[in-house]
Amino acid sequence: MSPSQAETPQKAPTSERGIAKLMRLTKLMVFGDRQPYARTPADVGLAFEDVSFPATDGVEMRGWFVPAAANPAPAVVFVHGWIWSRAGNAAGRVPFVDRDVDFLPATRALHDAGFHVLLFELANHGESGKRPPLTMGRWEARDFNGAMEYLRAREDVDSERIGALGTSAGANTVMYAIPDGPPVKAFLAVQPTRLPVFNRHFARDVLGPLGPAAAASTDMLYFFLRAPLPSRHDPATVAPMLGDTVVQYVQGTGDPWGEMGIVEDFSALTPHSLGVIKYPSAGRYEGYQYVSKEVDDVAAFFTAHL
Repeated sequence: MSPSQAETPQKAPTSERGIAKLMRLTKLMVFGDRQPYARTPADVGLAFEDVSFPATDGVEMRGWFVPAAANPAPAVVFVHGWIWSRAGNAAGRVPFVDRDVDFLPATRALHDAGFHVLLFELANHGESGKRPPLTMGRWEARDFNGAMEYLRAREDVDSERIGALGTSAGANTVMYAIPDGPPVKAFLAVQPTRLPVFNRHFARDVLGPLGPAAAASTDMLYFFLRAPLPSRHDPATVAPMLGDTVVQYVQGTGDPWGEMGIVEDFSALTPHSLGVIKYPSAGRYEGYQYVSKEVDDVAAFFTAHL
């Protein structure tokens, strides 16, 4: 990913068509991706540590810890979206149009504001361990709570001042994790999803009129894998249990796969929500540019609430 990747045009999807495309998408949905990253925090002038820690079920997580200048200091955890890496998203690897999303500028802004930053990969992504299938937050909550336990055990981290930034499935992950894990003081939730609705819109857009039927059929696969069914995935069920966590939701106005009303529902159910930032966008990935471009706002949110 280049330093100006947030400004790069959309890249053409790969050439799969028909059944081959459906099979590739199904594989990505179930098993994730090991997306490489071309840059590290050093590319934005930051020292960092390669770290590893267990999820709460023992699966090994791998990531980067970017230390703050002074200790002890508060910390922010980045939780990436579906088939991304700890650095964000590198476009052009999937059979649909996506865009680069760069976490490193926001990492720099948070470091400069006095925060430690932890960027890591969820299970089935990057260099972290395996736990198939992907559940878009339900099982991945174990990964996030493992990250929280890791940070709370570090002497240089103020364990009472830890926040999270989650994008898409990463935002879902944090929502599912908070009720059963250590306290999260502040949470920036960028485009969380209600999976059945997201899958229906995504499949119609990427696969055509028969796409929603194909997406619905994944319930049978997840049933045989003894995993949470996609049709029953709804972060609204846990939004009322986010307790004292201060939550700021962000949703792109032009998202063809998500729905503003769903995120507004999450916000209405969240005890300490600051509402929904309606970020101008022409597509799903343009909504994620909030993290890449509005880095001063990202840092200001955590400065105010951690």
